[in-house]
Amino acid sequence: MTQGDKSAYTDKQKRQAAHIEESEKEKGRSAEDAERIAWATVNKQDGGGKKSGSGRAGSSRPGHH
Repeated sequence: MTQGDKSAYTDKQKRQAAHIEESEKEKGRSAEDAERIAWATVNKQDGGGKKSGSGRAGSSRPGHH
């Protein structure tokens, strides 16, 4: 793969990206564009390589008791 460290992704996410990449190549995209689109799609669906929540700590909001 050309960009970034994909080790944080699950095997399922890696397979999904590979499938999307192949699909994009069949549509006539370059290998580089296909890979970029594939990983962008996986990130959009799953929030990236880390499955550690949405970035918020708990459900409490400042100022709301």
